[in-house]
Amino acid sequence: MAGERQEVWKLLTIFGTIGMTMVFSVFIGLGIGYFLDHKVFDGRTAPWLTLIFLGFGIAAAFKNLYVLSQRKDL
Repeated sequence: MAGERQEVWKLLTIFGTIGMTMVFSVFIGLGIGYFLDHKVFDGRTAPWLTLIFLGFGIAAAFKNLYVLSQRKDL
């Protein structure tokens, strides 16, 4: 019984990690792009850098998902 509970908690932490890395990667990319567009270049490049870095964030999220899926200890 205790072993099953421990396995459930292990799976919950793994799935929580996957969700957080996906969300954080996308929002970090979006934040960097927004900052560059509006603070560094004074809106002259808007919305292009935001969209480019959003794409980088999405790519990083899927890369992290791939790396997590390749772990042997899951």
